[in-house]
Amino acid sequence: MTWNSDGIVAGYDGSPGAGEALRWAVREAGERGAVLTVCLAWAPEYLAMLGDASVYDLARQKGKEILAHGAEYAGSALAPEGVRQVLAYGPAAQVLCERSGTAEMVVVGSRGHGRVAGLRLGSVAWQVAMHASGPVIVVPRRWQLANRAPGPVVVGVDQSPASRPAIEFAVREARLHRVPLLAVCALADALGVLGGAREMEAAFNHEMALLEKDHPDVMVLRQVAQGSPRTALLAAAGEAQLLVAGCRGRGGISGMSLGSVAQAMLHYARCPVAVVHPPAEASGVMTSVNAKTGVGWQSGEVPNERELRLAGESVGC
Repeated sequence: MTWNSDGIVAGYDGSPGAGEALRWAVREAGERGAVLTVCLAWAPEYLAMLGDASVYDLARQKGKEILAHGAEYAGSALAPEGVRQVLAYGPAAQVLCERSGTAEMVVVGSRGHGRVAGLRLGSVAWQVAMHASGPVIVVPRRWQLANRAPGPVVVGVDQSPASRPAIEFAVREARLHRVPLLAVCALADALGVLGGAREMEAAFNHEMALLEKDHPDVMVLRQVAQGSPRTALLAAAGEAQLLVAGCRGRGGISGMSLGSVAQAMLHYARCPVAVVHPPAEASGVMTSVNAKTGVGWQSGEVPNERELRLAGESVGC
């Protein structure tokens, strides 16, 4: 069992979405033989404005109870010594981004306790997918693997720098869960020059041939699509157990934390989505928490901070 890190970090706040994310994380930790860290963030920024110690005590106690419930479930499926509880002090997205630096992956539900009806992706999941380091898995609501054969792991391939770590992660997942790897190449991503699509397809086939040679124990399926990456990946993910995407693709703007294709997958895919950031990459956002007040400050701009307050995603993830 892996003990030199937080292992798999699951954001948990007791919501239905967090429960589904926790179930996914428990399954993954069992397959990997990794420690599972169940993390709940309490006393978000707005509580500091109240200046009432009793409010903090109440929030902390409620957090302990919710966290204990999640850890009890995880401990019933895993070895109890393989489950850690972390009651963290600060905004949920910031806490999880900080934890991602010592984790194998971070797992969150697509939505927590937000009150905005119809929102497909909550602001905590959005911010963690944008700013965490390493793989971030976002588990959608009402996704269940039970009572059906496990589908393939799907990964988008476009020869971009961010594509390589995504492919490596997808290969490990396919091997771990003993399912095929379906690699998808969308030719609409080809450079707008004569023969660009043909060159992209040839590069894709060459890369997959090398992948098959390096990983003979993984069945690699290839799919070349004429349409856009969004359309091709969402179609391929219909029967998938996991969709893996790099944080940005060929068309990504330098410095962009999350590309448009990864964003579309997070909003519309019906299966869990893994957004893989290169190992050395971190956004540098959400860096510190005041130990006294629990108020976080940031070294860069965090999109959707206003949405975080409006949606009411207060504790957990």
